[in-house]
Amino acid sequence: MKVRAYAANEPGAKLKPYTYELGELGSEQVDIKVAYCGICHSDLSMINDDWGMTQYPIVPGHEIVGEVVAAGEAVKNIKIGDKVGLGWFSASCMSCHQCMDGSHHLCAQNESTIVGRHGGFADYVRGHWSWAIPLPDGIDMSKAGPLLCGGITVFNPIILAGVQPVDSVGVIGIGGLGHMAIKFLKHWGCEVIAFSSNAEKKQQILNMGADRVINSKSPDEINSISGRLKFILNTTNVSLDWNSYLATLAPKGKFHTVGAVLEPMAIAAFSLIGGEKSVSGSPLGSPALTKTMLNFCVRHNIYPTVEEFPFEKINDAMAHLEQGKARFRIVLRN
Repeated sequence: MKVRAYAANEPGAKLKPYTYELGELGSEQVDIKVAYCGICHSDLSMINDDWGMTQYPIVPGHEIVGEVVAAGEAVKNIKIGDKVGLGWFSASCMSCHQCMDGSHHLCAQNESTIVGRHGGFADYVRGHWSWAIPLPDGIDMSKAGPLLCGGITVFNPIILAGVQPVDSVGVIGIGGLGHMAIKFLKHWGCEVIAFSSNAEKKQQILNMGADRVINSKSPDEINSISGRLKFILNTTNVSLDWNSYLATLAPKGKFHTVGAVLEPMAIAAFSLIGGEKSVSGSPLGSPALTKTMLNFCVRHNIYPTVEEFPFEKINDAMAHLEQGKARFRIVLRN
């Protein structure tokens, strides 16, 4: 199959039209006709080779929703015509302990949709049937793409931490990830405290469902909730005063990061020891949990706040993201 796509040929390059052949369909693979594809900051990082693993030319795009148009003879539970989503992962080995235990996203042999292969900034994309997540009836496909990466990235920690509806919780950084975390946690039943350095976003953040917005540049405001939060989710990728946030945790509170902070996190041991507090992190989530999340979204009408661009305006969309203007996720319409 011939695929028309948009690719970058070197670090920092603009995306240009690119055509390639998919090759023979594997027995457990499906081909998906892309209807919408979200743009994630990880796409920008891969284009710029920030993580040192990009192979050029690269076709980014890993927040994909569309229709199955071909299926190998060993594909299970998916058929031609099904509406599905494909996120950061496009395959896993299906035989290791992690896969057999239901943690496919932790498989050491997993395949990332845009690492060493071509992604969803294209008219077609291919993946293993297990990662082609069936979309529930009634879902808004025009807004569903970011749920396949950003959404499950912030939904998984809620499950891992055992967050309860009576808990007071915090979200650091109210951008593409953080705004979805607020929506999930509000519908979970929590009291949600948002930490933001942008005063202009305050009313928007409250409208998303936050009960209070703390100025993350104000030590006094942070100190005002000392010892109160059962769970904090960090979505930022910059170094912060981590110990001041740990001080806002209640005893046995959990601090969880999904933000890819590249520098070592300076945390004093006594910030954890005295209150039996813990620090953790996670990637996305399993196919089963992703399906659960999508059902939760449809039940409660939870969607990311998106801006839509046509595919032919892809470089305008990337520039919009890179300049920090996205409010709050960007979706490309094919």
